[in-house]
Amino acid sequence: MFHSRSSVYFVGIKGTGVCAFAELLQGTGVKTAGSDTPETFYTDAILKELGIPFHESFDPAHIGDDIDLVIHSSAYGEENNAEIAEARKKSIPTATYPEALGAYSLGFDSTGVAGVHGKTTTTAMCGCLMQALGLPVQVLVGSAVSNFKGRSTLVLGNKYFIAETCEYRKHFLAFRPQRIILTSVESDHQDFFPSYESIRDAFVEYCRLIPPGGQLIYCADDPGACDVAQTIEREGQDIAFVPYGFSAGGDYGIDSYRIHDDMAAFRIKAFADELCLRVPGRHQTLNAAAALALAGVLLGKEFGDGWNRDRQAAAKKALEGFAGSKRRAEVVGSAGGIIFMDDYGHHPTAIRATLEGLRAFYPSRRIVVSFMSHTFTRTAALLDGFADSLSAADLLFLHKIYASAREHFDGHIDGMSLHGKIEGLRGKKALPLLHYVDEPLDAFEPLKEILKPGDLFLTLGAGNNWPLGLRLFEHFRDNAEVPQ
Repeated sequence: MFHSRSSVYFVGIKGTGVCAFAELLQGTGVKTAGSDTPETFYTDAILKELGIPFHESFDPAHIGDDIDLVIHSSAYGEENNAEIAEARKKSIPTATYPEALGAYSLGFDSTGVAGVHGKTTTTAMCGCLMQALGLPVQVLVGSAVSNFKGRSTLVLGNKYFIAETCEYRKHFLAFRPQRIILTSVESDHQDFFPSYESIRDAFVEYCRLIPPGGQLIYCADDPGACDVAQTIEREGQDIAFVPYGFSAGGDYGIDSYRIHDDMAAFRIKAFADELCLRVPGRHQTLNAAAALALAGVLLGKEFGDGWNRDRQAAAKKALEGFAGSKRRAEVVGSAGGIIFMDDYGHHPTAIRATLEGLRAFYPSRRIVVSFMSHTFTRTAALLDGFADSLSAADLLFLHKIYASAREHFDGHIDGMSLHGKIEGLRGKKALPLLHYVDEPLDAFEPLKEILKPGDLFLTLGAGNNWPLGLRLFEHFRDNAEVPQ
């Protein structure tokens, strides 16, 4: 599908994954260009830096006869995008981003990182470890990574490929893994997976793609991941099972966890020394254990052995230097004695893990949260879980639901539904001070008076409330007087 000097056009090129894939293909000598909406994303700067031209409109005239392939975001198709329709009219081959990524994975010894939670950070940690260990790998992450110089890709060679793979609409089935990291499985994407069983079965189907001699690296602390692993094991698949986590036996079982000097310190059985992370939360320790497990497997393939003292020291240093990825417990900045953070957590389990991690790292700070739920179907299906997990905040601002292009509001549920559900818990458990402001930026005025030194302000969710945190940070940074 890909060869140097070919010309590939990307529809939806500003998307994180599509932009990253365009960068990988450009590095092989492929001529790349594309299109997207006029809305500015952080990927605009990356595309300009790479010299990849892109239009900020979708026009059939952009599809020239010299284009060999059109790769498009799964959000677009012939029925809703004029450029894809034009490519089909001209008999130019087209492929979705997951299909193209799957074709690319065939050229490597590939690892797919999958799970409802944790796959982005785990993939980013994998990249940092591979770099420290000198393994010839390419890495593609579904978010910008600080340690990758703000990019979503890392190119260190052409033997191994590690990619974040997405379960939505079973997109990961196009990938061709030699092994899979499975971080978590539970009910999500209810518009496509109406039950836990339906999403579990999709992960089982994905894991069946692991060829004989491959590995399934799975979280022993996650019931859904264990369910999938046990199903695959019962089927007699000729692969190795590598568990990790606090409940795991073997080399990647976590023996201890503590907070020390603003760092998480933990031990795994394979290492002689304690390891440290600067990103908060026990869930991040699980992500690190998964990345270490993959590194151990690849070290065995590459060198015939695993964790000698030098490699342990290199991995320890890499994890200590891991600075996270965009929208994953990302520190926007500190100003006026307030820490401003942003996190993509949009499922009750991820929200709970994030808030518990922050509470442990910053026990003396008041945690003030702006939360914007993503999709009507997820909010309706997990309403009780959202109410329970968000109760861990000290002060909570709720907003309207951030709608997905794949669904439409039917009047059944809205942002006030979550507000009412949380209020209904009053008297049953400790609750945060609760506010509702429909539009996130309309909360700027009250929050600039409410926030005070010692607070931690967090924008949380997969919606577009993150500009609120940025605007508040800039306000406190640019004003010497801090509200008392």
